[in-house]
Amino acid sequence: MTTESIERVEQRPLEEEMRESFIDYSMSVIVQRALPDVRDGLKPVHRRILYAMHEAGLGPTRPYRKSATVVGDVIGKYHPHGDSAVYDSLVRMAQEFSLRYPLVDGQGNFGSVDGDSAAAYRYTEARLAGFASELLGDIDKDTVAHTPNFDDRLQEPTVLPSALPNLLVNGSSGIAVGMATNIPPHNLREVAAACHRLIEAPDTTLDELMEIIRGPDFPTGGTIFGGAGIREAYRLGRGRVVMRAKADIEEGRDGRDRIIVREIPFMVNKTRLIEQIAGLVRDKRVTDISDLRDESDRDGIRVVIELKRDAVPQIVLNQLFKGTQLQSTFGVIMLALVNGEPQVMDLKTMLRHFLEHRHEVVERRTRFEFGVAKDREHVLEGLKVAVDHIDEVIRIIRASPETEVAREELRAAFDLSERQADAILNMRLARLTGLEIEKLEEELEKVRARREELEAILASRDRRMEIVGDELSTLVGKFGDERRTQIVPDTSDLTDEDLIAEERMVITVSHSGYIKRIEPQVYRAQRRGGRGIAGMGTKEKDWVEHLFLASTHDYLLIFTTAGRMYWLKVYQIPLARRTARGKPIVNLLRMAKGEKIASIVRAREFSADRFLIFATRRGLVKKTSLAAYRNVRAPGLRAINILEDDRLIDVKLSDGSNDVLLATRRGRAIRFSEGDVREVGRVAQGVRGIRLKEEDTVVGMVVARRGGSLLTATDQGIGKRSDVDDYRKTRRGGQGVINLKVTATSGQVAATREVTDDDELMFVTRNGVINRQSAEGIRVIGRNTQGVRLVSLDEGDELVDVASLIDPIGTDPAADNGTEADALADDALADAEGEADANGAGASGDAGADSDAG
Repeated sequence: MTTESIERVEQRPLEEEMRESFIDYSMSVIVQRALPDVRDGLKPVHRRILYAMHEAGLGPTRPYRKSATVVGDVIGKYHPHGDSAVYDSLVRMAQEFSLRYPLVDGQGNFGSVDGDSAAAYRYTEARLAGFASELLGDIDKDTVAHTPNFDDRLQEPTVLPSALPNLLVNGSSGIAVGMATNIPPHNLREVAAACHRLIEAPDTTLDELMEIIRGPDFPTGGTIFGGAGIREAYRLGRGRVVMRAKADIEEGRDGRDRIIVREIPFMVNKTRLIEQIAGLVRDKRVTDISDLRDESDRDGIRVVIELKRDAVPQIVLNQLFKGTQLQSTFGVIMLALVNGEPQVMDLKTMLRHFLEHRHEVVERRTRFEFGVAKDREHVLEGLKVAVDHIDEVIRIIRASPETEVAREELRAAFDLSERQADAILNMRLARLTGLEIEKLEEELEKVRARREELEAILASRDRRMEIVGDELSTLVGKFGDERRTQIVPDTSDLTDEDLIAEERMVITVSHSGYIKRIEPQVYRAQRRGGRGIAGMGTKEKDWVEHLFLASTHDYLLIFTTAGRMYWLKVYQIPLARRTARGKPIVNLLRMAKGEKIASIVRAREFSADRFLIFATRRGLVKKTSLAAYRNVRAPGLRAINILEDDRLIDVKLSDGSNDVLLATRRGRAIRFSEGDVREVGRVAQGVRGIRLKEEDTVVGMVVARRGGSLLTATDQGIGKRSDVDDYRKTRRGGQGVINLKVTATSGQVAATREVTDDDELMFVTRNGVINRQSAEGIRVIGRNTQGVRLVSLDEGDELVDVASLIDPIGTDPAADNGTEADALADDALADAEGEADANGAGASGDAGADSDAG
């Protein structure tokens, strides 16, 4: 290594070199690549593309030219980077779904909203769009500063004159080093109106401007959900705007509803969106969609989502909003370069920067035009002198041996400038005709008037701002259009429940875990002892185990035999036909394998003065505050501690002051005060409620709170009503008294319910047959009896449950008194399925039904 080369080596600390190099790189990315200028809303690559097309004469009225030519010009003259980066930028400026007002008029395949890429630049053609030509207007009148290009051969503008507020109307996005920008597009008419307001009243407040600019206006339309994010973005420069697709709910020819998506959120890929919807259906997160089609064409987007029968369209739509990009968020960051430095601005500051830029452009243009007019006036005054002294001028020119001598002679004779003398020497003889002389004088008058006008404009800022407003109004009339994006109030506090009408529903759950809800009018009131109609289609060895009435807005607290509890809203249960099997409850709840439902309690509020009373198969009871069960996780929670040889059979809601009756399968029953069971925690085991004999088990629990009678039914369809007072109150833990005489004919006890004369009862058999009848038709008889025939059974069938439809809508379940139950007892309800009347189907079983069988 020579001494000379050693002297050229500079010793620097590595960290200092890294810091300075990274800062230089960062500033290069910030200023030269990623961030737009607040004045024209363009990044350098976009500005260079538009300027190169302008220089090549590719105006809106000129023929298209290959995109490859444009890309080559840009790379070779102004932007020494990769061709793909330049072409991608050109393509985006031509896409109607990317820019609110496209800057490039493209011909050929420039991509699609489905995410399809544009064709190669050798196949497409382009020219400037009309909107872009207004960004470049007057650029040749010294309206903006120019700087040398990368090799100092040419000059390029540092900013475009931009007669339109491009940054706001088209928006911008980019990621720099340590910062990012994401400015949404807006409606030109609204932005221009705000500019006019600031021109007329510079002290206009931000709140007043936000009344004019309602919010972003996306090229793909859609809906903006709420204005809080918009106001935050306009006030602070940052905010979150919630975008939603625009969807209509229509009824198809088959009577089923369907959702038609016609507009999607900005920058959402339609193909990926459809894949997301299909994924929700495939994963069974949305279960009410039967078909999905993309019927989009050149006229616009049309995605058809066919729904299953009885699906609630608004709930499905809300599920899609939550699980797909049908709802998307636009994170607004209003950051742009101001004098070469990045700044986050509020709406008013951004508008003021544009107006100041336009004012400067108008001032520079006026100064340029003033210079041109003054120069022209000066020339015309010299020509006027020549015309007035034409003979002398001709004599001087003819007598001069050369042009230089003639120029000096003319200047000396008429006191002319060199510019005027040259104009006279270059004047054609045709200008000496009478008509041309008149035109010369007229032109001189016009030029003088124009010069005076320009002088007045330069002397008045208000006049210049008026020009800015007038020019903007002209362009708004040319390019302005209606708003595409609708802004709706934020209803994010509304849940799916708020969209559901409050209606009573019959809930059925089969032994195999199929659940559904049915309108109670489907079941026809029948005489006691009738055969009934099919209430639920079940597979072999399956039967209906639970049936009760609840409101669509109720919580269902679902308790399993293992002692766990799950939440479910009634409206979340699929609405089905009377004979349909329903839906597996495991698809609605995250139940553990092997768990079966023991009881379902309806609740509205989880108050501390309400209690849940638990009963197990081995005779244990437990009382816990309802408030302990208000926070349920998706996997459920432990509701009671169950022993290995025991299982939960029933859970009731109580106010803490009632009596509890436990009935056993072998016909025993015990009645004790609820106060005998002290309140314990959620995971406690409980205490003894009844002492059982060998092989006996508890089959039912009643919390006596309605002043009614005790209905006991056996698996052979025999049963009775007995006065609750017939069961003397004892201390808990005893053996109880006889509830019903159990014989081979009567069968063993299957269900026990508290009923009143106003109740409607549903008797459910193992084969899924449901018999509906009034409790008033069942006579109240003594406790120590066998009972009467309640329902006729097919051979091999047996009674498994009795449901009492007593819960009126809109009241606390713990305070129900049955006064509204008569609303369910409609006479001769029509069978929607058109089956034959079943009132007399079991008439043979009515003989002697009112006489005591024991």
